[in-house]
Amino acid sequence: MNLWRITPEAFVARMTTLWTILSILINYVLVVVATIHILRHPREPRAMWAWILWIAIVPVIGLITFVAIGTPRIERTRRRRHRRRQQLVISLSRRASNIAALSAAQLLDKLDANTRHLMRLATRVSSYPPTHSNRVRIFHDEKDSFAEIQRLIRSARSHVHMEYYIFRPDEAGMEICEALKAKAREGVEVRLLLDYLGSWSARRSSFTAPLREAGVQVAFFLPVVPWQGPWRINLRNHRKILIIDGEIGFTGSHNIANEYLGRHPTLGLWQDTNLTIEGPAVQQLQEVFIEDWLDSTGEELTNDRYFPPVGPVGEHIAQVIPSGPDTGVNAILDVMFSAITAAQHSIRVMTPYFVPDAAVLQALQSAALSGVHVELLVPSRNDQRLVLWAGRSYYAELVKAGVEIYEYDAGMLHNKVMIVDDFWSMVGSANMDHRSFRLNFELSVVLYDTGLARELLNDYHSLKKESRRIGADGHLNWTFGESLVLGGARLLSPLL
Repeated sequence: MNLWRITPEAFVARMTTLWTILSILINYVLVVVATIHILRHPREPRAMWAWILWIAIVPVIGLITFVAIGTPRIERTRRRRHRRRQQLVISLSRRASNIAALSAAQLLDKLDANTRHLMRLATRVSSYPPTHSNRVRIFHDEKDSFAEIQRLIRSARSHVHMEYYIFRPDEAGMEICEALKAKAREGVEVRLLLDYLGSWSARRSSFTAPLREAGVQVAFFLPVVPWQGPWRINLRNHRKILIIDGEIGFTGSHNIANEYLGRHPTLGLWQDTNLTIEGPAVQQLQEVFIEDWLDSTGEELTNDRYFPPVGPVGEHIAQVIPSGPDTGVNAILDVMFSAITAAQHSIRVMTPYFVPDAAVLQALQSAALSGVHVELLVPSRNDQRLVLWAGRSYYAELVKAGVEIYEYDAGMLHNKVMIVDDFWSMVGSANMDHRSFRLNFELSVVLYDTGLARELLNDYHSLKKESRRIGADGHLNWTFGESLVLGGARLLSPLL
């Protein structure tokens, strides 16, 4: 048939059919390419299957989300950060003698076998040794934490280094901004490093311009700007660090925003756990900040004033554990898993986002089955509803193994704490979920001290009094609709 004799309607129909066939072929090619990429970069099998099925079932949306958030490691960034870190280590080698004498490795012979094992593993996966003669204070109240941050900033004489995941330009954020600007005007060096997405609202020039005019240096970590190099939406800097004069550090789970002072319109009271650290461990916090600042700005901070000489200031053993997708190991996951498997008497975990991988889930179950007393404290209300229900999907198998699960009802429980055998404890920014284990840049501090563990345990018990035990009678009693939500959330848990 002559093409020119085809009616316009028939021509449109044929072109539509041709375009449909072509789109299907292109889509299958892209699905195959994406699947090959997933197979060539192995990870946890459930996550691989979840991505392959998601891309195949929802082709266009699946491909877009995989490109945006499906790559757990940033290879080029990882190599670049490794080279920069090697250069930084050489530049900072002169300060190594400052803390060599305070390394807890000298105390190994005086510690029990389990503690020595955990120290060695944490050192291998984090590159930072445990140090003794630190002084650590624990902050449980959100208002006390916020007041401590302000007090520390006001006390600065040389420099303020601040690194946060969430920093909002609300009332709480502006109070901190005023303190930072005041210090900068006094001639104190002030650097503020914020996550590009977590602190999205702080990117406005109305927020950054006054800070920079006052002398505060502001930078954003891993911008989501395609034309500025490799980027990933889901790889975020979740760390919370404040360092004053290289002598005092503040870290934990507390971000800078109104909700972290209990001002959330629906969640209300907000619980966090934070630490003030003095001593050699602060220099490890400083190194983490300097590496992140270098990666974000290209500026090397190797002057001696950032690493003043340190001496013994207390009796606490502390170990800084940074973790992120730029390294070859999952440091936080390795340390948590080892602590669980090494436990002899008790394990208590507080986490707002509970989506364990298969290894941690099995470790918790095995510990409980072997007679270790295992408790999990999570919020009953959450700012991430899908994560809340994904976590609940694991309750049945944990309760069956003997794990006691409590949901906190008085507000948002945002603490990230693990206490093992009433001696070993870990406090920081990392949740017990896939994102903290494999995607985010995190920072936790391991504490080897009975007194600190007891203080954390007391706070744990006070929060447990405002919680409900889940499945105490052996039944979880989910409704039909809730069981469907649980299944759907569990299916998506490898992607969360």
